[in-house]
Amino acid sequence: MRYIALPDSTVRRLSFYLAMEEYIARTRSGEDCFFMWQVNPTVIFGRNQLMENEINMDYVRSHGIEYYRRKSGGGCVYADFSNIMFSYITDDFNVSFTFDRYLQLIARTLNKLGVQAMASGRNDITVEGKKVSGNAFYRVGGRSIVHGTMLFDTDLENLVLSITPSNEKLITKGVESVRKRVTNLKEYLDIDIEEFKRFMRTSLCDSEECLTPDDIDRIGEIEKEYLKEEWILGNNPRYTLVRRGYGSAGEIEARIEIKNGIVKTLNLMGDYFPVGEIDEFLNRFRDVPFTREAFDRVLDETPIEHYIHRLDRAAFTDILFNDHT
Repeated sequence: MRYIALPDSTVRRLSFYLAMEEYIARTRSGEDCFFMWQVNPTVIFGRNQLMENEINMDYVRSHGIEYYRRKSGGGCVYADFSNIMFSYITDDFNVSFTFDRYLQLIARTLNKLGVQAMASGRNDITVEGKKVSGNAFYRVGGRSIVHGTMLFDTDLENLVLSITPSNEKLITKGVESVRKRVTNLKEYLDIDIEEFKRFMRTSLCDSEECLTPDDIDRIGEIEKEYLKEEWILGNNPRYTLVRRGYGSAGEIEARIEIKNGIVKTLNLMGDYFPVGEIDEFLNRFRDVPFTREAFDRVLDETPIEHYIHRLDRAAFTDILFNDHT
């Protein structure tokens, strides 16, 4: 695997590194790539999440914590300079295989340091049942990107107070609070963060490429997309009905606009992982009667597992037609 290095040690905005992932995916093929990065206190929320549902805006603004939307699915996470972000770019397209391979690789590497880490749930790495890493993925330029956190000595108070997971998610996970299910790697290691980064880099990568000033300029052009207000704020669609559910696919909130019993728009918010063109999938339900039978007919021709990771049709229709709100 090739390590992608930057030509200087400048501390950059999180949006730069999201753009860097995209740039690497679009311009480097045929070899897996990996890089690590750190940012000042920042909250990052998923592509399909409603910002106001995920972030404690009063706390974030009063403490100078930045916030950005990423293009991958998944949930809201907090990062600071004592957290290490990992980015992995590969040609693999099988989502389950790619995710599992990456999580197992990172867990095995941590095991070499004596940390009893393991892949857990949809997208986490845990130590003694507590989360040290949350991960997400998406596809771009014919490649797959997996990225995530690695809590080393993160300010857990800031983490807890910056994000606001739903009570349903916490109840489903069987815990009372975020703080009770996260921990820092520092609790299990006797090396500092720079030594840890060197270990991960040499363990995972056998070659290196340093980006050029021209690469940095081109990444800056991609970054502009992430800085647009309309992208950060996201879509807040009109609706007449809300349905919510939480399961193996994650948290899903369906916002449906219905007129005279007919679906005009269907939008899915939440921390699920899209694996196909989600808008293409949702548009198939336009002008369809809002009945289980009508939706089943659409799903006969449009397998939902081609669009949302770990969501089957029974779970999907249960969310829509059984009121869990």
